[in-house]
Amino acid sequence: MSVWAGESIHNAILSQLASAPLGKKITQLAFTWMPGGTAPETIKYYDGAELLFTLTFTWNVDGTLNQVARS
Repeated sequence: MSVWAGESIHNAILSQLASAPLGKKITQLAFTWMPGGTAPETIKYYDGAELLFTLTFTWNVDGTLNQVARS
């Protein structure tokens, strides 16, 4: 993962994209990794045992971040 990709992930996490819904608190993160383990594929955000949302990362072939989607 490039330094730029790391900064992009950091910015996505700190932005409104990764904010907890109103009245909820993020208490746990769970990661899944791309093959090779060098970049995250998803980050799941939980309030206790309740899944709040998932960020899914799409990567370009050169290792740069293409897109982050929240679902």
